Amino acid sequence: MSYALEQSATIATGILLIGVPIAFNLAFGALSATFAYPDILRRPTAEVLAKFRAGGARLVLLWWAFAMTAALLTPLAVLVSTSLHGTSPALLLTAATIGVVASVVQFLGLIRWAFLVPYLAREAGNADLTPARHEAIDIVFQSFHRYLGVAVGEHLGFLFTGAWTALVGAAILQSSNVNGWVGVVGIVIGSALALCSLEFVGPFERGGWKPAAVATPFVYIVWSLWLIATGIALLL
Repeated sequence: MSYALEQSATIATGILLIGVPIAFNLAFGALSATFAYPDILRRPTAEVLAKFRAGGARLVLLWWAFAMTAALLTPLAVLVSTSLHGTSPALLLTAATIGVVASVVQFLGLIRWAFLVPYLAREAGNADLTPARHEAIDIVFQSFHRYLGVAVGEHLGFLFTGAWTALVGAAILQSSNVNGWVGVVGIVIGSALALCSLEFVGPFERGGWKPAAVATPFVYIVWSLWLIATGIALLL
């Protein structure tokens, strides 16, 4: 790769590292303000769907935008692995692969809100809704919530995002163009994210592991700041 291409890739990586967490947190904040997310997920299905229905097309588009921030992790993971100089190719390839998987599972967990949930919300608001159909809607919503939301989006999403973050941190420790302290912080944050992925595993399946539930929002804020710091370090 020529020097000019390397510089262009590094600049693009730095911009994405700064822009993606900002977009993610803006979308998350908007969902918190308009949809009471994520607390709303603990409410009964009928209440969740009624609130979703009240949000209209604007809420659907907001969920779509939130899912797109997860999709942006794919090019970000690839570009990060091309922008760290002097690092083991095997480590960079592994990090890029894990990062793409993290992007895919988070996207799959979120995109249901833009396509599946609008349909369920409309059906739940039907004046002629029978008790049997109401029960069917509840089962479908909760099943997809537990599978795509909890298992795929949260469990696998946190696990692979944490693994990617830790691997990038390890790669930064080997690199010649980013300060080593950024790598150390990445390893710590990545390990914390992976630990948070255990919130609904095993004995915690029903009610969740409370320490993980409390820690996850703070870990994601710190993770976002770490991404931004890494982007700034690459651009300097």
